[in-house]
Amino acid sequence: MRTVGILGGMGPEATVLLMQRVIEACPARDDAGHVPLLVDQNPAVPSRIKALIEGTGPSPEPVLVAMARRLEAAGAEALAMPCNTAHAYGDTIRAAVALPFLDMIGLSAGALAAVLPAGGRVGMLASPAVRHARVFDAALSVRGLIPVWPEDEAALLALIRAVKAGRKGAGAEADLARIAGALVRQTGCGAVLVACTELSLLTPGLAPGLPAATPWLDSLDLLATAIVDFARG
Repeated sequence: MRTVGILGGMGPEATVLLMQRVIEACPARDDAGHVPLLVDQNPAVPSRIKALIEGTGPSPEPVLVAMARRLEAAGAEALAMPCNTAHAYGDTIRAAVALPFLDMIGLSAGALAAVLPAGGRVGMLASPAVRHARVFDAALSVRGLIPVWPEDEAALLALIRAVKAGRKGAGAEADLARIAGALVRQTGCGAVLVACTELSLLTPGLAPGLPAATPWLDSLDLLATAIVDFARG
């Protein structure tokens, strides 16, 4: 079983959720059958929102590179990062180490291409920073897919910040379902992607807010599956 290093802390609960989903995705019969993880749980990574949207904070890039190198030195055989927005710095992380990088963006785009035809519209439940940094644009475009975004991005960003502050539960889940349902109705998208790992904490309440038969995917689930596949491969 190969060891995977996790660039974590963005946010802390989302990192723990990824670890839980890796455990659930692994067909283990005992402790030894689970994936060995090295986790750099670093909540001091500079704010991606301040850096990419507000332009008021330092770049997270040097901290992410240092984390990747620490994980490599500690024995990781691949890297994964449960933060969609931080994938704006993915190329720099790849260049800093000699390890495979399990790319949540490419994994998500590939999974969407399996459920949507060319020209399909993907409803994006993500931080506005993901749109500003065009994190998904190239991966979706090469597969003939088009990202569409909520009209009320401020409400979605407020929800993400609420989750970071520990405010979850039924009310927050209902807010996400409401935003997702409005996104489908307003854009006519054929599928929805949960592309913020804070929002992954709210997905138990997502489906009731969507029109019937609207498929949705969670980037965190796709990353968890890729981690298990790499480790077992």
